[in-house]
Amino acid sequence: MVQIILVLILAYLLGSIPSGLIIGKVFYKTDIREHGSGNLGGTNTFRTLGVKAGLAVTLIDILKGTLAASLPVLAGLDINPLLAGIFAVIGHTYPIFAGFRGGKAVATSGGVLLFCAPLMFLTIFLVFFASLYLTKYVSLSSMLAGICAVIYAVIEMDIPLLIAVTLLASFVIYRHRANIRRILNKTEPKIKWL
Repeated sequence: MVQIILVLILAYLLGSIPSGLIIGKVFYKTDIREHGSGNLGGTNTFRTLGVKAGLAVTLIDILKGTLAASLPVLAGLDINPLLAGIFAVIGHTYPIFAGFRGGKAVATSGGVLLFCAPLMFLTIFLVFFASLYLTKYVSLSSMLAGICAVIYAVIEMDIPLLIAVTLLASFVIYRHRANIRRILNKTEPKIKWL
């Protein structure tokens, strides 16, 4: 039991690593929390620091989820890797290392699925970029990818996966509630690099 608790704490701490803050301050002398949406995720990094920084932050945030989900397997524990992944997503969204103000859970959630359900990850990755290409809205594409993950889990009839992706997708949509209002008001920024 102690090992399980330690793994979940470590997963949270991994998720809490504020990659956007670190890359912004180390390489650009910029605190991205003071720019754009004030968010520490990849989207605000793209808008504030550019494509290279945005890609780096997004990749790191994905890998945080992947590594966290792998911890139970690496530790030889008999718990579902999705549980550790969820703790990483909580850490990413409410990071202890950045005043509990983090990202919107998209990339790290994707990283969890990359480890636990690679084919699902590939599917939602394609859905995300198809939507992004057509709409130019990162927020809308993120939410559609989450909904697609739930549909995928329903088709697969994998109950633990369905519970996990429903929680993650609901959390992603909740974190994007302000974006939903802006989309409806036609004030949501569109990307310009795709």
